[in-house]
Amino acid sequence: MASEFWLIVGLGNPGAKYRNTRHNMGFMTVNELAKRWSIHFANHKGLADLGKGTMSLNGQTAKVFLCKPLTYMNDSGQAVQSIREYYRINLDHIVVIHDDMDLEFGRIKLKSGGSAGGHNGIKSIDRCLHSPDYARVRMGVGHASRSGDAHDNTINWVLGEFNAAQRKQLPEFLADGADAAETIVFEGLTKAQDKFNAR
Repeated sequence: MASEFWLIVGLGNPGAKYRNTRHNMGFMTVNELAKRWSIHFANHKGLADLGKGTMSLNGQTAKVFLCKPLTYMNDSGQAVQSIREYYRINLDHIVVIHDDMDLEFGRIKLKSGGSAGGHNGIKSIDRCLHSPDYARVRMGVGHASRSGDAHDNTINWVLGEFNAAQRKQLPEFLADGADAAETIVFEGLTKAQDKFNAR
């Protein structure tokens, strides 16, 4: 029997050297949700930091797991698959929050299914779940310079830190990302898209 729990996954890389990088937008947003709902993390099989709790909004409550994979970005799917199978969570109860270079900093787009858009964490999850049909909160980080080696530029960009102006805006951006994930849980993806995709 499927669990009633939601699984909200924030993508990133573990360790202090990655903590404030663009690629860790997912971790940062999940930390914001954990702070809001007083959810504490514990280790899940060495694969993820996993927190369990309840969110309550407008008279509704939802049981949630918050997940930060410890597998490094390119193997994020191993952690998501393990938690999904262990707790029997439906695909339609999974929300993945990740950085997106195709969106300018501060923009949020929500979707389910479709292409991984070159994001290795999403590719790994698609592969491990055998499906792309889960909700995604895409957090814009802008894109790297178009000159020089595109691959190196991309890696340096996503593993780089935010500039001063972006750091100032970051708390509000993370709060918006957390709001978007909550809206998917409580109001469904379509209403959440109406609310956030037009911004």
